[in-house]
Amino acid sequence: MKENNIEKIAIKTAIVTIVLNAVLTAFKFIAGFLGNSLAMISDAIHSASDVFSTVIVIIGIKIAAKAADKNHEFGHERYECVAAILLAVLLFATGCGIGYSGIIKIVDGSYKTAELPDYLAMSAAIVSIVVKEAMFWYTWAAAKKTNSGALKADAWHHRSDALSSVGSLIGIVGAMCGVPVLDCVAAIAICLLILKAAISIFIDSVNKMTDKACDPETERALTEFIASFEGVKRVDSVMTRLFGNRIYVIAEIACDEKLILGEAHTIAETVHDGVEERFPLVKHVTVHVNPYTEDKIDCDNETVKTEEDKKDYEEEIK
Repeated sequence: MKENNIEKIAIKTAIVTIVLNAVLTAFKFIAGFLGNSLAMISDAIHSASDVFSTVIVIIGIKIAAKAADKNHEFGHERYECVAAILLAVLLFATGCGIGYSGIIKIVDGSYKTAELPDYLAMSAAIVSIVVKEAMFWYTWAAAKKTNSGALKADAWHHRSDALSSVGSLIGIVGAMCGVPVLDCVAAIAICLLILKAAISIFIDSVNKMTDKACDPETERALTEFIASFEGVKRVDSVMTRLFGNRIYVIAEIACDEKLILGEAHTIAETVHDGVEERFPLVKHVTVHVNPYTEDKIDCDNETVKTEEDKKDYEEEIK
């Protein structure tokens, strides 16, 4: 997928969720006041924070999509990771806030004296759960399609709001049935789920900023694809590094040592273009050509001469 298409999908998704969140926030505030539910008013504030978090996503995606310049010759993709880290921190804080509120209400016993909400607040909680879960899947689908860490973080922000609404619904129904403590218990459980998601997003974003290699399956697919090109006698090594939501690849291939420079260059260029076409997330491939002979191979600057060593090495790189 081309970079401009990735940006368009991500921005469209973010704008749609901003509009839905704004409408949902207003609806929750009205239902909370008219339905006499502090839980729903708190839930409305949570939804309002989602608008702010999605704005951060848009800013991060727009900066990440900028072309390379003199000061950033490899591009700006890592700025999206910065946005994802900020969202992970916000998500973590949201989870802590929900859990803290539940614990405090249990400790001070304030849940016992809370005013009873009505059916309007309960209906608002149900609507919120349905809408926010739908927003999660909508955003998650776009995040998977574009491999956007910021969108993944925003998707989990939507789910945290849905889980918050579940807590509100449990609290509302519990209060109406004479068991208001259920609201606090649900809040603590929801807190743990949100914290787990925030930590996962944070770790993923940090990995993308520290040149972490791709998963073994991707590297294996790259190696097999490169080995399939005509003229490639052997794949000596394939190294990858994540750069934001894109991948850089450095491949060493072995070609017949009798080839002239122009022929070897043509093979390397064919491999380069083929990898970038087959693997859309690969931003750039560097291909180095080593001389290939039947009686020896080079491995990590050491010459392997015996046929047994050669077979062991070739089996290893597979």
